[in-house]
Formats: sequence, C-alpha cells, structure tokens
Amino acid sequence: MSLVANLTELLTPAIKTLGFVLEEIKVTPVGKRRIIAVIVDQEDKNPNLDQVTVVSREVSNILDNYSQLGDQPFTLEVTTPGVDRPLVLPRHWQKNLGRLVKVVKIDGQTVSGRISSVSDVSAAIEVAGKSVEVLFGDVKRAQIEIEFNRKVTN
Repeated sequence: MSLVANLTELLTPAIKTLGFVLEEIKVTPVGKRRIIAVIVDQEDKNPNLDQVTVVSREVSNILDNYSQLGDQPFTLEVTTPGVDRPLVLPRHWQKNLGRLVKVVKIDGQTVSGRISSVSDVSAAIEVAGKSVEVLFGDVKRAQIEIEFNRKVTN
C-alpha cells in the first residue's frame, strides 16, 4: 500500500469526526524532506482559518505518532481546495450554488452561467435568463469564475 493510501486510511476517520471531508493527500519529496499536503473541505460551506487550524493540530498529533513515516523529516500543510479547484463531485457543485461557473463539456461545448440547482446527476445553470441542464457525466472540466464586484439582489 502506498504512503498516500496509508495516510488516507489513517487520517480520514479523525478528519470526519471534526466535521470535514478529506479531499486529497499529496506527498512531495523535497531534498531530504517531504511535504505532506492534506486538503480538507466541508460538505456544505467553506471552512474558515480557525477551523482549518483545529484540523491541522489533530493531523499533526496523529502524524507525530505514526511510525511508518520513519525518521525522514516532513513539513505538514493542511489547507482547503482553492477557488481554481475543478468541480468534480455533486457536493462541490452544491456548495457553490449561486456562483458563476464555466463548464467545458466532453463534446467541446462551453456553458457559462450561474449555478441555480444541483441534483445527484446534473446541475442547472442559468444562462441569459434560461436554465441549461448539464449532466455531470458530460463535463470535461467545470470551474468557478471569480467575481470581484458581484451585485447582490434581494
């Protein structure tokens, strides 16, 4: 079993207990050290810095006592997915309801608009006043578009 698989198995229960989802673990060798990046998220909202700090402490405590890391020193980075992270799972879409998204479909067609609803298999995207259904199976890449001056209407 690879180190990433071992770490995933080791850390997932503790991270879940804290109310987070383990998105990914990356282990990168840097000289005689390793960087262990643990990417966490929450199901329905973006975690704040204080919450990530709590997870970081717990992960650090677990790794300090994990003998399979051996004597090789490591740097731990606990972070959240960046805004440039592609939308892959339905929960990624759900937590970004109301945000602008750019979707490139497998057939090359591009759909850009605001996510208006999400199901287990598709998302409705509001494009120029019309709703366009995008099946997740048809998506090659979907990414949130950054808005700096979004006008919020009530």
